[in-house]
Amino acid sequence: MNDLTKMKMRLCMSLMANIMVAVIVSLIVYFIIAMFFEGIISNIVSNLNYDVYSWIVYNREIVVYVYIGIVLAVIIYRFISKYVNAMHEVYNALDLILKEDNETIKLPSEMNQFSDKINEIKYDYILTKKNEREAEQKKNDLIVYMAHDLKTPLTSIIGYLTLLKDEKQISKELQEKYIKIALDKALRVEDLTNQFFDITRYNLQNMPINKQEINLVYLLKQVIDECYPMLEKRNLKCHLESVDKVMYVGDGDKLARAFDNLLKNAINYSYENTTIEIQLEEKEGKISIVFRNKGDKIPQYKLDKLFEKFYRGDDARTSSTGGAGLGLAITKQIIELHEGKIYVKNDDEYIEFFIDL
Repeated sequence: MNDLTKMKMRLCMSLMANIMVAVIVSLIVYFIIAMFFEGIISNIVSNLNYDVYSWIVYNREIVVYVYIGIVLAVIIYRFISKYVNAMHEVYNALDLILKEDNETIKLPSEMNQFSDKINEIKYDYILTKKNEREAEQKKNDLIVYMAHDLKTPLTSIIGYLTLLKDEKQISKELQEKYIKIALDKALRVEDLTNQFFDITRYNLQNMPINKQEINLVYLLKQVIDECYPMLEKRNLKCHLESVDKVMYVGDGDKLARAFDNLLKNAINYSYENTTIEIQLEEKEGKISIVFRNKGDKIPQYKLDKLFEKFYRGDDARTSSTGGAGLGLAITKQIIELHEGKIYVKNDDEYIEFFIDL
Protein backbone atom coordinates (compact mmCIF):
# COMPACT_ATOMS: atom_id res chain seq x y z
CA MET A 1 0.00 0.00 0.00
CA ASN A 2 1.55 3.30 -1.08
CA ASP A 3 1.64 6.54 0.91
CA LEU A 4 -1.12 8.22 -1.11
CA THR A 5 -3.54 5.33 -0.50
CA LYS A 6 -2.73 5.38 3.21
CA MET A 7 -3.38 9.11 3.37
CA LYS A 8 -6.75 8.71 1.57
CA MET A 9 -7.76 6.02 4.06
CA ARG A 10 -6.78 8.23 6.98
CA LEU A 11 -8.81 11.14 5.56
CA CYS A 12 -11.88 8.91 5.07
CA MET A 13 -11.55 7.43 8.56
CA SER A 14 -11.11 10.91 10.05
CA LEU A 15 -14.24 12.16 8.22
CA MET A 16 -16.27 9.15 9.38
CA ALA A 17 -15.05 9.60 12.94
CA ASN A 18 -16.02 13.28 12.88
CA ILE A 19 -19.49 12.42 11.57
CA MET A 20 -19.95 9.71 14.21
CA VAL A 21 -18.90 12.09 16.96
CA ALA A 22 -21.28 14.74 15.59
CA VAL A 23 -24.21 12.29 15.55
CA ILE A 24 -23.51 11.04 19.07
CA VAL A 25 -23.09 14.54 20.49
CA SER A 26 -26.25 15.69 18.68
CA LEU A 27 -28.30 12.81 20.09
CA ILE A 28 -26.96 13.32 23.60
CA VAL A 29 -27.80 17.02 23.49
CA TYR A 30 -31.19 16.24 21.99
CA PHE A 31 -32.12 13.73 24.71
CA ILE A 32 -30.94 16.14 27.40
CA ILE A 33 -33.15 18.86 25.90
CA ALA A 34 -36.04 16.38 25.48
CA MET A 35 -35.85 15.38 29.15
CA PHE A 36 -36.32 18.97 30.22
CA PHE A 37 -38.58 20.02 27.39
CA GLU A 38 -41.75 19.03 29.20
CA GLY A 39 -40.62 21.00 32.21
CA ILE A 40 -38.71 24.26 32.45
CA ILE A 41 -37.83 24.61 28.74
CA SER A 42 -41.39 23.91 27.52
CA ASN A 43 -42.78 26.49 29.94
CA ILE A 44 -40.28 29.11 28.80
CA VAL A 45 -41.00 28.45 25.09
CA SER A 46 -44.80 28.39 25.61
CA ASN A 47 -44.69 31.63 27.56
CA LEU A 48 -42.63 33.31 24.85
CA ASN A 49 -44.66 32.09 21.90
CA TYR A 50 -47.34 29.43 22.16
CA ASP A 51 -47.55 28.96 18.38
CA VAL A 52 -43.83 28.12 18.23
CA TYR A 53 -44.30 25.73 21.16
CA SER A 54 -47.21 24.01 19.39
CA TRP A 55 -45.27 23.72 16.11
CA ILE A 56 -42.27 22.14 17.89
CA VAL A 57 -44.52 19.65 19.71
CA TYR A 58 -46.33 18.53 16.56
CA ASN A 59 -43.16 18.53 14.36
CA ARG A 60 -40.72 17.05 16.82
CA GLU A 61 -39.17 14.64 14.25
CA ILE A 62 -38.57 17.42 11.73
CA VAL A 63 -36.92 19.54 14.44
CA VAL A 64 -34.64 16.63 15.33
CA TYR A 65 -33.62 16.07 11.69
CA VAL A 66 -33.00 19.77 11.12
CA TYR A 67 -31.02 19.99 14.33
CA ILE A 68 -28.85 16.99 13.48
CA GLY A 69 -28.43 18.27 9.89
CA ILE A 70 -27.21 21.64 11.11
CA VAL A 71 -24.74 20.02 13.50
CA LEU A 72 -23.47 17.66 10.77
CA ALA A 73 -23.11 20.54 8.30
CA VAL A 74 -21.07 22.52 10.82
CA ILE A 75 -18.83 19.52 11.57
CA ILE A 76 -18.31 18.66 7.88
CA TYR A 77 -17.63 22.32 7.04
CA ARG A 78 -15.00 22.54 9.79
CA PHE A 79 -13.46 19.24 8.62
CA ILE A 80 -13.32 20.28 4.95
CA SER A 81 -12.01 23.76 5.86
CA LYS A 82 -9.23 22.17 7.87
CA TYR A 83 -8.01 20.07 4.94
CA VAL A 84 -8.56 22.81 2.37
CA ASN A 85 -6.26 24.99 4.51
CA ALA A 86 -3.80 22.11 4.69
CA MET A 87 -3.84 21.72 0.89
CA HIS A 88 -3.31 25.48 0.59
CA GLU A 89 -0.21 25.10 2.76
CA VAL A 90 0.97 22.27 0.48
CA TYR A 91 0.47 24.54 -2.53
CA ASN A 92 2.52 27.29 -0.87
CA ALA A 93 5.17 24.74 0.10
CA LEU A 94 5.72 23.87 -3.58
CA ASP A 95 7.26 27.33 -4.09
CA LEU A 96 9.67 26.60 -1.25
CA ILE A 97 11.07 23.59 -3.12
CA LEU A 98 12.95 25.93 -5.46
CA LYS A 99 14.54 27.78 -2.53
CA GLU A 100 18.07 26.51 -2.11
CA ASP A 101 18.21 26.69 1.66
CA ASN A 102 18.47 24.09 4.39
CA GLU A 103 15.14 24.90 6.01
CA THR A 104 12.80 21.93 6.36
CA ILE A 105 9.32 22.44 4.91
CA LYS A 106 6.72 21.87 7.62
CA LEU A 107 3.06 20.98 7.06
CA PRO A 108 0.22 20.07 9.44
CA SER A 109 0.62 16.72 11.20
CA GLU A 110 -2.06 15.17 8.97
CA MET A 111 0.17 15.86 5.96
CA ASN A 112 3.38 14.33 7.35
CA GLN A 113 3.89 12.04 4.37
CA PHE A 114 3.37 14.93 1.95
CA SER A 115 5.87 16.90 4.01
CA ASP A 116 8.46 14.12 3.87
CA LYS A 117 8.04 13.73 0.11
CA ILE A 118 8.27 17.47 -0.55
CA ASN A 119 11.44 17.74 1.57
CA GLU A 120 12.95 14.77 -0.27
CA ILE A 121 12.24 16.47 -3.62
CA LYS A 122 13.67 19.75 -2.32
CA TYR A 123 16.94 18.21 -1.13
CA ASP A 124 17.32 16.23 -4.38
CA TYR A 125 16.80 19.47 -6.30
CA ILE A 126 19.39 21.31 -4.17
CA LEU A 127 21.91 18.48 -4.67
CA THR A 128 21.29 18.41 -8.43
CA LYS A 129 21.76 22.18 -8.74
CA LYS A 130 24.92 22.02 -6.63
CA ASN A 131 26.37 19.24 -8.82
CA GLU A 132 25.46 21.19 -11.96
CA ARG A 133 27.23 24.30 -10.67
CA GLU A 134 30.31 22.31 -9.69
CA ALA A 135 30.43 20.60 -13.09
CA GLU A 136 30.01 23.94 -14.87
CA GLN A 137 32.74 25.52 -12.76
CA LYS A 138 35.10 22.61 -13.44
CA LYS A 139 34.34 22.88 -17.14
CA ASN A 140 34.98 26.64 -17.16
CA ASP A 141 38.23 26.18 -15.25
CA LEU A 142 39.24 23.47 -17.70
CA ILE A 143 38.54 25.65 -20.75
CA VAL A 144 40.64 28.46 -19.28
CA TYR A 145 43.42 26.01 -18.51
CA MET A 146 43.36 24.42 -21.96
CA ALA A 147 43.10 27.77 -23.77
CA HIS A 148 46.30 28.79 -21.98
CA ASP A 149 47.94 25.49 -22.90
CA LEU A 150 46.95 25.86 -26.53
CA LYS A 151 48.47 29.31 -26.68
CA THR A 152 51.83 28.16 -25.26
CA PRO A 153 52.74 25.52 -27.90
CA LEU A 154 51.28 27.64 -30.71
CA THR A 155 53.57 30.51 -29.69
CA SER A 156 56.53 28.14 -29.79
CA ILE A 157 55.54 26.74 -33.19
CA ILE A 158 55.20 30.24 -34.66
CA GLY A 159 58.51 31.30 -33.09
CA TYR A 160 60.56 28.36 -34.41
CA LEU A 161 58.94 28.43 -37.87
CA THR A 162 59.68 32.17 -38.05
CA LEU A 163 63.33 31.47 -37.21
CA LEU A 164 63.50 28.83 -39.93
CA LYS A 165 61.97 31.29 -42.42
CA ASP A 166 64.07 34.34 -41.51
CA GLU A 167 67.44 32.80 -40.74
CA LYS A 168 68.92 31.92 -44.14
CA GLN A 169 72.32 30.79 -42.84
CA ILE A 170 71.02 28.49 -40.07
CA SER A 171 72.92 25.20 -39.71
CA LYS A 172 71.35 21.86 -40.58
CA GLU A 173 71.64 20.74 -36.95
CA LEU A 174 69.67 23.76 -35.73
CA GLN A 175 67.14 23.28 -38.50
CA GLU A 176 66.50 19.70 -37.38
CA LYS A 177 66.34 20.82 -33.75
CA TYR A 178 63.81 23.58 -34.48
CA ILE A 179 61.73 21.30 -36.71
CA LYS A 180 61.62 18.63 -33.97
CA ILE A 181 60.56 21.17 -31.34
CA ALA A 182 57.88 22.60 -33.65
CA LEU A 183 56.61 19.06 -34.40
CA ASP A 184 56.46 18.16 -30.70
CA LYS A 185 54.48 21.33 -29.97
CA ALA A 186 52.15 20.66 -32.93
CA LEU A 187 51.49 17.16 -31.59
CA ARG A 188 50.68 18.71 -28.22
CA VAL A 189 48.18 21.04 -29.90
CA GLU A 190 46.62 18.02 -31.62
CA ASP A 191 46.36 16.21 -28.28
CA LEU A 192 44.65 19.17 -26.61
CA THR A 193 42.28 19.57 -29.58
CA ASN A 194 41.32 15.89 -29.26
CA GLN A 195 40.61 16.48 -25.59
CA PHE A 196 38.23 19.30 -26.50
CA PHE A 197 36.41 16.89 -28.83
CA ASP A 198 36.24 14.39 -25.96
CA ILE A 199 34.53 16.99 -23.78
CA THR A 200 31.94 17.66 -26.49
CA ARG A 201 31.25 13.99 -27.16
CA TYR A 202 31.12 13.12 -23.46
CA ASN A 203 28.54 15.81 -22.67
CA LEU A 204 26.35 15.77 -25.77
CA GLN A 205 25.83 12.11 -26.54
CA ASN A 206 25.98 8.64 -25.15
CA MET A 207 28.82 6.52 -26.38
CA PRO A 208 27.61 3.89 -28.89
CA ILE A 209 29.27 0.48 -28.84
CA ASN A 210 29.73 -2.04 -31.63
CA LYS A 211 30.36 -5.50 -30.16
CA GLN A 212 32.29 -8.27 -31.83
CA GLU A 213 34.56 -11.11 -30.68
CA ILE A 214 38.07 -9.84 -29.90
CA ASN A 215 41.26 -11.17 -28.35
CA LEU A 216 41.96 -9.02 -25.28
CA VAL A 217 45.59 -10.21 -25.11
CA TYR A 218 46.28 -8.94 -28.63
CA LEU A 219 44.42 -5.72 -27.85
CA LEU A 220 46.53 -5.03 -24.74
CA LYS A 221 49.79 -5.82 -26.60
CA GLN A 222 48.78 -3.36 -29.31
CA VAL A 223 48.09 -0.64 -26.73
CA ILE A 224 51.46 -1.27 -25.06
CA ASP A 225 53.28 -1.06 -28.43
CA GLU A 226 51.59 2.26 -29.24
CA CYS A 227 52.71 3.70 -25.87
CA TYR A 228 56.31 2.53 -26.32
CA PRO A 229 57.69 6.05 -27.05
CA MET A 230 56.08 7.39 -23.85
CA LEU A 231 57.51 4.48 -21.84
CA GLU A 232 60.98 5.05 -23.29
CA LYS A 233 60.85 8.77 -22.55
CA ARG A 234 60.37 8.07 -18.82
CA ASN A 235 62.62 4.98 -18.70
CA LEU A 236 59.65 2.74 -17.91
CA LYS A 237 58.87 -0.83 -18.84
CA CYS A 238 55.48 -2.49 -19.23
CA HIS A 239 54.98 -6.18 -18.53
CA LEU A 240 51.84 -8.07 -19.56
CA GLU A 241 51.09 -11.22 -17.61
CA SER A 242 48.52 -13.36 -19.41
CA VAL A 243 47.81 -16.52 -21.37
CA ASP A 244 48.10 -16.34 -25.17
CA LYS A 245 44.40 -15.83 -25.88
CA VAL A 246 41.42 -14.45 -23.96
CA MET A 247 38.38 -13.98 -26.19
CA TYR A 248 35.66 -11.49 -25.34
CA VAL A 249 32.62 -10.04 -27.11
CA GLY A 250 32.93 -6.26 -26.92
CA ASP A 251 33.77 -3.05 -28.76
CA GLY A 252 37.47 -3.35 -29.56
CA ASP A 253 37.96 0.34 -30.37
CA LYS A 254 36.30 1.51 -27.15
CA LEU A 255 38.11 -1.03 -24.96
CA ALA A 256 41.42 -0.11 -26.60
CA ARG A 257 40.72 3.49 -25.68
CA ALA A 258 39.91 2.54 -22.09
CA PHE A 259 43.12 0.49 -21.77
CA ASP A 260 45.11 3.28 -23.43
CA ASN A 261 43.77 5.80 -20.91
CA LEU A 262 44.74 3.55 -18.01
CA LEU A 263 48.22 2.87 -19.36
CA LYS A 264 48.91 6.55 -20.09
CA ASN A 265 47.66 7.40 -16.60
CA ALA A 266 50.08 4.83 -15.17
CA ILE A 267 52.94 6.26 -17.26
CA ASN A 268 52.26 9.82 -16.10
CA TYR A 269 52.14 8.84 -12.44
CA SER A 270 54.84 6.16 -12.26
CA TYR A 271 58.23 6.60 -10.69
CA GLU A 272 60.96 6.60 -13.34
CA ASN A 273 62.91 3.37 -13.94
CA THR A 274 60.01 1.20 -12.71
CA THR A 275 57.80 -1.42 -14.37
CA ILE A 276 54.10 -1.08 -15.06
CA GLU A 277 52.37 -4.44 -14.64
CA ILE A 278 49.22 -5.53 -16.46
CA GLN A 279 47.59 -8.79 -15.42
CA LEU A 280 44.86 -10.42 -17.50
CA GLU A 281 43.07 -13.48 -16.16
CA GLU A 282 40.00 -15.45 -17.21
CA LYS A 283 38.37 -17.67 -14.62
CA GLU A 284 34.93 -19.31 -14.60
CA GLY A 285 33.61 -17.10 -17.38
CA LYS A 286 34.80 -13.89 -15.73
CA ILE A 287 37.66 -11.71 -16.95
CA SER A 288 39.74 -9.59 -14.59
CA ILE A 289 42.36 -7.03 -15.66
CA VAL A 290 44.69 -5.18 -13.30
CA PHE A 291 46.87 -2.15 -14.17
CA ARG A 292 49.53 -1.72 -11.47
CA ASN A 293 52.25 0.92 -11.19
CA LYS A 294 54.55 2.35 -8.54
CA GLY A 295 53.86 5.97 -7.66
CA ASP A 296 53.08 8.46 -4.93
CA LYS A 297 50.28 7.46 -2.59
CA ILE A 298 46.96 9.09 -3.51
CA PRO A 299 44.87 10.43 -0.59
CA GLN A 300 41.51 8.72 -0.15
CA TYR A 301 39.53 11.89 -0.89
CA LYS A 302 41.23 12.04 -4.31
CA LEU A 303 40.75 8.31 -4.96
CA ASP A 304 36.99 8.78 -4.52
CA LYS A 305 36.96 11.44 -7.27
CA LEU A 306 39.29 9.89 -9.85
CA PHE A 307 36.44 8.77 -12.12
CA GLU A 308 34.60 12.11 -12.04
CA LYS A 309 34.37 14.28 -15.16
CA PHE A 310 37.02 17.02 -15.43
CA TYR A 311 38.76 15.90 -12.23
CA ARG A 312 42.52 16.16 -12.43
CA GLY A 313 44.18 14.29 -9.59
CA ASP A 314 47.24 16.52 -9.52
CA ASP A 315 46.72 20.23 -10.17
CA ALA A 316 50.48 20.72 -10.26
CA ARG A 317 51.01 18.50 -13.30
CA THR A 318 52.81 20.18 -16.15
CA SER A 319 51.13 21.00 -19.42
CA SER A 320 53.13 18.27 -21.12
CA THR A 321 51.39 15.57 -19.11
CA GLY A 322 48.23 17.31 -17.93
CA GLY A 323 44.94 16.08 -19.36
CA ALA A 324 41.39 17.30 -19.50
CA GLY A 325 40.32 15.19 -16.56
CA LEU A 326 38.16 13.02 -18.83
CA GLY A 327 40.35 9.96 -19.39
CA LEU A 328 39.30 7.94 -16.37
CA ALA A 329 35.69 9.16 -16.55
CA ILE A 330 35.45 7.93 -20.16
CA THR A 331 37.21 4.68 -19.22
CA LYS A 332 34.61 4.06 -16.51
CA GLN A 333 31.79 4.76 -18.96
CA ILE A 334 33.25 2.31 -21.52
CA ILE A 335 33.62 -0.45 -18.93
CA GLU A 336 30.09 0.09 -17.62
CA LEU A 337 28.70 0.03 -21.19
CA HIS A 338 30.17 -3.49 -21.32
CA GLU A 339 28.31 -4.28 -18.06
CA GLY A 340 31.60 -4.44 -16.20
CA LYS A 341 32.98 -2.46 -13.28
CA ILE A 342 36.20 -0.61 -12.54
CA TYR A 343 37.65 0.50 -9.22
CA VAL A 344 40.96 1.70 -7.83
CA LYS A 345 43.09 0.81 -4.81
CA ASN A 346 46.23 2.44 -3.48
CA ASP A 347 48.65 1.33 -0.81
CA ASP A 348 52.01 2.79 0.19
CA GLU A 349 53.72 1.39 -2.91
CA TYR A 350 51.28 0.56 -5.73
CA ILE A 351 48.38 2.23 -7.52
CA GLU A 352 46.07 -0.47 -8.89
CA PHE A 353 43.11 -0.19 -11.28
CA PHE A 354 40.87 -3.29 -11.35
CA ILE A 355 38.51 -4.12 -14.23
CA ASP A 356 35.96 -6.93 -14.02
CA LEU A 357 34.20 -8.02 -17.22
